[in-house]
Amino acid sequence: MSFLHVLAVEPASEVLTKEPIVPFVILLIVILVVPIIFERLRLPGLVGLLLAGVLLGPNVLNLFQTEQPTIRLLSNIGLVYLMFVAGLEVDMEQFRQTRNKSLGFGTFTFLVPLIVGTLVGRIFGFGWNASILIGSLFASHTLLAYPIISRLGVINNEAVTVTIGATIFTDIGALLVLAVCVAIHAGEFTALSLITLLGSLFLYSAAVLIGFDWAGKEFFRRSGDEEGKQFLFVLLAVFLAAVGAQLIGVEKIVGAFLAGLAVNDVVGEGPVKEKVVFVGSVLFIPIFFVDLGLLINIPAFVASISNIWLTLAIVIGLISSKFIAAFLAKLMYRYNWLETLTMWSLSVPQVGATLAATLVGYRAGLLNEGMLNSVIVLMLVTATLGPLLTSRVAVGLMTSTVSVTPDAAKPLYLDTTDTEKPLTVVVPVYNPDTEQYLIEMAALIARQAQGRLVPLAIATGPAHMDAPQLESAMAKADALLDKATALSHDLGVTAESVLRIDDAIALGITRASREQNANLIVMGWGKRTGFRARLFGNVIDSVLWASHCPVAVTRLLESPTKIQRILVPVQNFTPEALRPLRFALLLATAIGAQVTLLNVCDRRIKPSSIAWNKSNIELLLSKLALPQAPVVEVVPHENVAQAITTAAKNYDLVVLRSIQRRTSAGGLAISDLTSQLVAQLSGSIVLLGEPQKSNAAVIREQFLQRSNRTKLER
Repeated sequence: MSFLHVLAVEPASEVLTKEPIVPFVILLIVILVVPIIFERLRLPGLVGLLLAGVLLGPNVLNLFQTEQPTIRLLSNIGLVYLMFVAGLEVDMEQFRQTRNKSLGFGTFTFLVPLIVGTLVGRIFGFGWNASILIGSLFASHTLLAYPIISRLGVINNEAVTVTIGATIFTDIGALLVLAVCVAIHAGEFTALSLITLLGSLFLYSAAVLIGFDWAGKEFFRRSGDEEGKQFLFVLLAVFLAAVGAQLIGVEKIVGAFLAGLAVNDVVGEGPVKEKVVFVGSVLFIPIFFVDLGLLINIPAFVASISNIWLTLAIVIGLISSKFIAAFLAKLMYRYNWLETLTMWSLSVPQVGATLAATLVGYRAGLLNEGMLNSVIVLMLVTATLGPLLTSRVAVGLMTSTVSVTPDAAKPLYLDTTDTEKPLTVVVPVYNPDTEQYLIEMAALIARQAQGRLVPLAIATGPAHMDAPQLESAMAKADALLDKATALSHDLGVTAESVLRIDDAIALGITRASREQNANLIVMGWGKRTGFRARLFGNVIDSVLWASHCPVAVTRLLESPTKIQRILVPVQNFTPEALRPLRFALLLATAIGAQVTLLNVCDRRIKPSSIAWNKSNIELLLSKLALPQAPVVEVVPHENVAQAITTAAKNYDLVVLRSIQRRTSAGGLAISDLTSQLVAQLSGSIVLLGEPQKSNAAVIREQFLQRSNRTKLER
């Protein structure tokens, strides 16, 4: 055999057609580029993914077939992930607060659309089984407008909380109907088989919801802070539940949704949840939508749209049935019209569970191509209409959210009234170029609070303590600490510098801060970049999650001593949301600056309501133990981020609250307001992160409390 023959490779054309990694590469390009292009055109990224699937599919370029093993596998993972994220994003705490009313509205918004959808199916010639499945597609809803109600600060309104809680009942109910309909369609069906299926579903659901919750808490308690193992446990739970559902004869998306509900309390709002959701929202779920586009047959789609009566009946039937359900809730719970319309608008969008169930029904042969195309149109219409309605009607609920409560009058963190334990500010130093402004900021806070400053340098330690690189790292750290001590002395603050050798910088910062009983950590800016940083986090992310105290992440373009005007945007008037104001006022008192509290309201609010909100905010602030009164401005604007960015041009510093990202129930990440502002603001910023108690720590505390109670009982 010749040398050239040994080195011979397949022609490029055969590689492109046979190599399974090629479709994956193309998919990665699509899900990376297409949503960006469509969002810049002010169109939903989901629409772009669907159109990309159409173009790549058999009806246009014919690069992909939905039955290709790679596409099929990745799409199925995306389908499972979609329903898992829908269960994971349900706010169990809010659900528990209004469980009974959520059950009531959930019953209305499930049964009424189910009946209307079934009638639509029968009118257009579908059998009873398929018609009931169509009704179940109407019954669920997707909280696509969650970011809007969060921005408006009306999440605590009872009508909103009830609608959020009702998601559990509508999604579970719709998935159970789907499971029964598919089982009936799969073969001979008798009353005994129905009873057997329902019994199996009940036992399986109990096993997942109770068993996975218990196993998750035990595993998280024993694994401590090992996020990698916890991440793998959650993935195992998802796909184990999906396989278990198939073993009892129901669709895997039922198991995935139940798994999301089961591990909801376990993962909490910690970094493990962020990583799990991130993997799905940037990779697998977009691939699912591309695969959905592959199923769209352009001629059939045009034909089904031209035969507009079915599509029109589905869209009108869904919107009207959701309104009837909200109206029934109004009559039962005596909600006003604004609350009723908000409940209606929140329950209109059909994305996650609806698309997943439609695809399952289509693959099982229960739904035809015309119904699939009509549901896609329904998704596009309701995904646009629902958030639009919410943004218009939920504004009226804002006037009831700005009120003085006992919790709001409690001392905020960074309170300096405790003279026995003076405020301790820890400042990690690493970059000589930014060290001066960082030390100045921390020193001003410590001096005003009559506290102490702890400059901290971390030298990452190798296995051997006599390694040359450790000596070099310690020498660099000593130089930074000497400079920090000198700067602190010039500002009239005594510094107690600390040099620590640790395995990782973030762990060293959080451990040293805990040892020093720090009240505040002041860090320099570190932008999160790249896939690895987004997936595994950077130093600041890790410190924010692990720290026991607030963390002020600063980007200072000039010396803090030169700051004269400070802007603090506040949307929700809760004790947590007002905490950055305390920080800003403490800094302003130290340097003689003026603080402005900015509240951006909807531009459609009447001037009288704006004046009422402003006076109510001033009344609330008068109840707080603040070192000085801030200036209050209420500005009407249609875009909150744009309004804050415009106002910030007249200020030297903007203090923002770091809040977590939330994904839509459709599984795609939605940037919070803080993320938008950080990208748009060009001046100095302080991003104040709240301490996050890890879920593993919470579980360990609960375990210890139970153990102590058991010992006392004995």
